[in-house]
Amino acid sequence: MMSQSTLSSDHCMIPVIRSPNDYQVFRISPHDTNRLAIIFDSTTADDSLTVCVEIFDPGGSTPTHRHNFAVEMFFILKGEGLAICDGKDIPLHAGDSLLVRPTGIHEIRNIGNKRLYALCFMVPNEDFSELIRSGIPEIFDEEDLAVLQGHKTMLIA
Repeated sequence: MMSQSTLSSDHCMIPVIRSPNDYQVFRISPHDTNRLAIIFDSTTADDSLTVCVEIFDPGGSTPTHRHNFAVEMFFILKGEGLAICDGKDIPLHAGDSLLVRPTGIHEIRNIGNKRLYALCFMVPNEDFSELIRSGIPEIFDEEDLAVLQGHKTMLIA
């Protein structure tokens, strides 16, 4: 724990705060079944990282890939998925986290009948945000915003 004497305004960084209205959403290629919404990357956080929300349509998946240096972490916000990492199948549900180390061959699939939402962190960036930004701009729909803003649907009996 830091004492007050070690805390000073000389070392304070102004935090960067963003909301879903600030996120930029892309589909990397026209036939992709997932969209990525950049929350923070080197252009917004002035650091070598990428934080995004990945939204998979039903049946959607990432291509099988690996990262040479980056660690990638997924936190499942909503939906059901399957991670395939170095040949092992790992079921994913809301609240689960998955850490993929550098050089791990992996893909994520949406195995549910609704969208899969995952918060994704990649450190260092390893050109991930540049790949995302080279894609086709998209926008959130009402379902996306409801998930990201934590809205609950009320059922009245």
